[in-house]
Amino acid sequence: MKKALCFIVFISSFLSSQEMITISGNIRDANTGETLIGASIYVPELQLGTSSNNYGWFSITIPSGEYPVMISYLGYVTENLIVNNELASFEGLSIKLKPTTTNLKEITLKDKRKDIAVRSTDVGKIELEMSNIEQLPVLAGEKDVLKSIQLLPGIQSGGEGTAGFFVRGGSADQNLILLDEAVVYNASHLFGFFSVFNSDAIKNIEISKGSMPANYGGRLSSVLDISMKDGNNKKYSVEGGIGLIASRITIQGPIKKDTSSFIISARRTYIDVLTKGYIDTTSFAGSGYHFYDLTTKANYKISEKDQLFLSGYFGRDVFTFSSADWGFQVRIPWGNATASLRWARTLNERLFVNNSIIFTDYKFELNGKQELEDTPTSENTLFSGIRDWNIKTDFTYMPKWYLKSKYENHTIKFGTNYIYHRFNPTSFYGSYDEFEIEEIIYHYAHEYAAYINDEWAINKKTQVNCGLRYSGFTQVGPFDRHVKDNSGQIGQNSTERIIHYEKGDIVQSYGGLEPRFSIRHWLDNRRFDRSSLKFAFVQNYQYIHLTSQATSSLPTDVWLPSSDIVRPQFGRQVCLGYYENYNNDTWTRSVELYYKKMQNLVEYSENYIPGIAIGMDNVDNNLTFGNGESYGLELFVKKDVEERLNGSLSYTLSKTIRDFDELNNGKSFYAKYDRTHDLTFLMNYKISNRLILSTVFEYKTGNSLTIPKSVYVIDGELLTEWGDRNNYRMAPYHRMDLSLTFKNKSTKKYQSDWVLSIYNLYNRQNPYFIYFETEGRLGTGESVQIKAQQVSLFPIIPSISWNFKF
Repeated sequence: MKKALCFIVFISSFLSSQEMITISGNIRDANTGETLIGASIYVPELQLGTSSNNYGWFSITIPSGEYPVMISYLGYVTENLIVNNELASFEGLSIKLKPTTTNLKEITLKDKRKDIAVRSTDVGKIELEMSNIEQLPVLAGEKDVLKSIQLLPGIQSGGEGTAGFFVRGGSADQNLILLDEAVVYNASHLFGFFSVFNSDAIKNIEISKGSMPANYGGRLSSVLDISMKDGNNKKYSVEGGIGLIASRITIQGPIKKDTSSFIISARRTYIDVLTKGYIDTTSFAGSGYHFYDLTTKANYKISEKDQLFLSGYFGRDVFTFSSADWGFQVRIPWGNATASLRWARTLNERLFVNNSIIFTDYKFELNGKQELEDTPTSENTLFSGIRDWNIKTDFTYMPKWYLKSKYENHTIKFGTNYIYHRFNPTSFYGSYDEFEIEEIIYHYAHEYAAYINDEWAINKKTQVNCGLRYSGFTQVGPFDRHVKDNSGQIGQNSTERIIHYEKGDIVQSYGGLEPRFSIRHWLDNRRFDRSSLKFAFVQNYQYIHLTSQATSSLPTDVWLPSSDIVRPQFGRQVCLGYYENYNNDTWTRSVELYYKKMQNLVEYSENYIPGIAIGMDNVDNNLTFGNGESYGLELFVKKDVEERLNGSLSYTLSKTIRDFDELNNGKSFYAKYDRTHDLTFLMNYKISNRLILSTVFEYKTGNSLTIPKSVYVIDGELLTEWGDRNNYRMAPYHRMDLSLTFKNKSTKKYQSDWVLSIYNLYNRQNPYFIYFETEGRLGTGESVQIKAQQVSLFPIIPSISWNFKF
């Protein structure tokens, strides 16, 4: 014991005898005051570096002395500083980088640092800026964050008309989508055609699909972390755009110069107005659709060490239909509302903390009304949703460790998170004349987690990122469990078949450890400028589930908690990657292999048809559970320089299967969005300083579906025998889009451009879905045949939009 004590004293005295200095502070845009996320701070003489966090804060500890330091960020002039003991201060540095005069609005998907894919420990993580995707050819000229990330390997769309995206074999609900730390449960407008994020208000996008760090949790497949702009604290500015389907406007400026600022961004589609005359002449007469959203943020710098942020989002899609002949009206609104209040504080030169209070609310409603002469009026409302209150604290600590002239760079993150969930699976309100019925069902649950994560540069070649997260989940009352009898039926008229939980009673609890580990090793290879090999292992629990029978938000799509019947989804993923930059970082290529195993996946039972017998059963009584696995190869090549010709090529070869004892007779089947091949090619050509041509080509293996195996007649009735689940592939999906951007002459106060886009350039009739119709009539002697009919959505669609900023 005495020897151990002496050893600890010796080590402590040795560490304290080393003279070290810590340089910390924040990095901002010199023109707008915006914090810069992921800016590089590098000491060439020591070959040491770090990067700024989501609040622009950084800290680096180096041996005492005088060293040149490079502060760099894509699209900004590199700042060179000489640091010494005098710059080591608790107040920290305030570094302002000036944007370069080079036109940075290229079309390529670029990382903030050209070597970040090679240097970091992240596997399958890509950071994007909005300036790099603003001119991608898109439908109706509307810029789209979700469609842009689907150009990357391993991230797939379900096709036209489908909501959400699918990452490495996972389902849409397995993606954690954050907007300024607030969860967004439905990220799509118009049933998946557009995202809910207004690009003019977004500063930064990070997508992690391989090595999710320990500070994220609650989902199995990926994290899409979107940061909003803080607002210009130097001067007022207005920007926006007018397109064929929607218009948008963003206003930002200082509340108090250099101290506080705001940004307000609004968007509204007028597709309902433009198409009304045409729709009224079709079978869709009386119907209408529009969406709108509002994004806001304000911040206040209390001191050099404290800053407050308040941000919010509100958006709605609204579908309406009315018929005077039927006396019938229907209105279907759905959408998200979020609010985030955050306090970022620098405790000292090595310790940073962020405290957040977050509110999230997602709602779906279906309102119907029938009113005819001499008939009582009836009104019905069907609604569902989920509401969260979230409290979290996150620390970033940069310790001062220096042993035997060997620098060991650590970035330690730790924190806690608590979420109170209120689920509304499906509720109903109706009235008929003077008779009213109301069934409102809520489920309640607590979700909580604590984590610690250390990113550790062991030496110049090897860096590891290891973390451990503990998460837990408890469903609580009030709650009624409807218990099935031996025949599988619900005893609706027997109170003995219902287990009642009072408010606060524990229905079921779950919890477990989630280890995360990744390692990067720098390779010595004289053939290439930079290359590295990486390995990652991730383990996750997911406690909330989206039960769905369709690909877009309908009343049958509901969020449910883990319960005494529904166990948490559980996933493990391992991935191996090789990355290299060559030709002075102008080219990047990578190869990633992954394998993912998932347990306790959720599907509706075979032949289940949702009804509205609300309050007589639990939704999870109609679910079945199984496992899944996915594995694949991802290739990515891109040219990333300020030259005339740039582009990228991504390719994914993958397989995703599901195993459910109660589905497909217990046999394995392909997931609906399993794709063997997924290829994306992106190219942009700078014809002149004012004219840019861009094109995107996509090729994907067709979606799988279940088709009839045979048709036969029994007692004069036509019966269909269906084949194995998802045993048929639709035709491959492929499409080319084109855009031409013309930049008007700009002045110091004003700039604008015109964007001409052509969606589906060669008018490919891609399958949206296939239905089967019967030809011939029974009992007439005619032969009866079943024929498949394909439905396609979008033909070639040209569009033009005008964007402005002043």
